[in-house]
Amino acid sequence: MSDSTLLFHLSDIHFGLEHNRALDWVAHEVATRKPAAVLITGDLTMRARSHEFAAAQNWITALPTPVTVEVGNHDLPYFNLIQRFFNPYKKFRGMESVVERELQLPDIAIVSLKTTMRAQPRLDWSKGWVSDAALAKCLAAIDALPAGKKVLVTVHHPLVEVGTRGTALTHGGTRALAELAKRNITAVLSGHVHDPFDMQQDTVNGPVRMIGAGTLSQRIRSTPQSFNELRFEPDGRLCVEARNLQDVPTEAMKIDAVPEDAMPPREADEPVAPVGAVPRTDPPVH
Repeated sequence: MSDSTLLFHLSDIHFGLEHNRALDWVAHEVATRKPAAVLITGDLTMRARSHEFAAAQNWITALPTPVTVEVGNHDLPYFNLIQRFFNPYKKFRGMESVVERELQLPDIAIVSLKTTMRAQPRLDWSKGWVSDAALAKCLAAIDALPAGKKVLVTVHHPLVEVGTRGTALTHGGTRALAELAKRNITAVLSGHVHDPFDMQQDTVNGPVRMIGAGTLSQRIRSTPQSFNELRFEPDGRLCVEARNLQDVPTEAMKIDAVPEDAMPPREADEPVAPVGAVPRTDPPVH
């Protein structure tokens, strides 16, 4: 890898409860910084309504760079169960080509692993689930890549718990991580929990790096709206910076110890989720 490669990792935009100033900022960053790709790890919408998908489509298709999008639990129909079961991706029309899209960059591949299910044998369908078919599809895509490619796997839910206030409870996540460890992937990128993190998770087959992006919506938890700037350096190292409008340092943004001043100030014209800053000092739960 002769030159560094810049990627932007976004998540949980939640059109319908989006944070417009953050979205304008990110669009400007994409236009001026020109990342090689934008990776969006799910939850484009708040309630999978048509007007929310229309807003998401307008914003995403205007980005002047290749994009891949994971499907989040909020992106499946909430109110139309027939559509949820028989045509769950119907409202992605106009941006079908970017959904779970495999991206091939000169030295890097981005491969999707679906963690969102239309139904599960438990009451909370918002949590993660890695099916046998989804894992097999992801592993086959990785195994088909040329030798030497660096691989980023994009998911919506963290595959194991990462110490954030939001939980993933991903069924099959531990097994999926162990299989990914065999492939020596560079990292698994996720969203869902609305706070950024960067950690190494041990598996029976070795460690896997897990990187989570925060939210670009008004539904903040412990940190302000943010996205991850990923840079592959010429020596192959992947460096991660959590970018935000509040100028909170990257290390303060990352779970599991978030200082109280990481919370954004309330703005008169922008409602903020009524969650106080709760610094974390307990270790991540795995």
